[in-house]
Amino acid sequence: MFAVQTVYFDYNATTPLDSEVRERMLPFLGDTYGNPSSVHRIGRAARAALDEARDRVATVIHSKPSEVIFTSGGTESNNLAIFGTVRHLRNQGRHLITSQVEHHAVLHCFDYLEKKEGFEVTRLPVDSEGRVNPADLSKAVRTDTILASIMAANNETGTLQPVAELGRICRERKVLFHTDAAQWFGKQAFESIHQFNADLVSICAHKFHGPKGAGALFIKSPLLPDPILFGGGHENERRAGTENLASVIGLAEALEKFVRTPVFLAETLRPLTEILGRSAAAIDGVRLAGSQNERLANTLAFTVENCDSIALIAGLDLEGICASSGSACSAGSLEPSHVLRAMGVPFQLANSFVRFSLGRHSNRDEVDYVVEKLPQVIGRIRKGRPA
Repeated sequence: MFAVQTVYFDYNATTPLDSEVRERMLPFLGDTYGNPSSVHRIGRAARAALDEARDRVATVIHSKPSEVIFTSGGTESNNLAIFGTVRHLRNQGRHLITSQVEHHAVLHCFDYLEKKEGFEVTRLPVDSEGRVNPADLSKAVRTDTILASIMAANNETGTLQPVAELGRICRERKVLFHTDAAQWFGKQAFESIHQFNADLVSICAHKFHGPKGAGALFIKSPLLPDPILFGGGHENERRAGTENLASVIGLAEALEKFVRTPVFLAETLRPLTEILGRSAAAIDGVRLAGSQNERLANTLAFTVENCDSIALIAGLDLEGICASSGSACSAGSLEPSHVLRAMGVPFQLANSFVRFSLGRHSNRDEVDYVVEKLPQVIGRIRKGRPA
């Protein structure tokens, strides 16, 4: 039997496609069907739309159009930024820096480079709130360091990194800096891509009501990372493959609508997550995770003693509450959150992690419903477990 209502508190995993964004995409799923690389009139019409979309994105982020590379999403943007830059600069150094709490789309790149291509990787620790100490980055930089990659905002805990300061340190030390900003856009104040002090910035459309399968990578000129896809001269010869024009249009539209003024309104969402936080913390054995001050306003993370994440997420789902136990890209994993483990959370507690991430449609009635059901779900799980 289905729950009476559905509460979607998993906006960090994905957001629903905005209806106006979808409408702007529809012509490019029908009448404007040409390949942007074709020289005939139908292809030229598609090329004109692609060039216009690139100009629109560049206008929003305050970059040159040539610094915008369209990708299939955050994962590809991260992979291109890391693999492309490191391989391009391999003759200048073999040392790389990242943090222990990155998304797996970043961490697995560094694991591969270390195991398969002979690079040395320093993985910076974080404090109990999940933040990197800029002093640790400064100490880690060596004469052979060529790239550092540290995210802007953590997808699991919502913790914000001092990304501008980290980027400044890299710039002063002449180390290229990449930041995965997938969770920043649409949630935090944005004025310019240059506010991150980064040479490469990853963007993902479906995190701010754009389409899935669309992303972008800002590459500060004159950097030219090696391509990781081969087959054509698309995207200024940096990303082979016919562009997904409809999704590119959706990305441009969503950026214009939801990033300049963040669609995740902090003044609306922070009071709601604070209510959830106070209510959750009042339950015996529940501990809030991550920074309670330097965090995304829409995100609340916590652990629950004598429970496990899978049971908690399933129990909440039976009540119609859609939550997460961390990165959606790791769904079904039996491993505890690597983010919480890096923060010093014990194994068992890290394996009882729950994240609520709210969005523009979240409201007080939904919060009150979750506040009512959460203790019941936890109680049922604990009763079903041996002491």
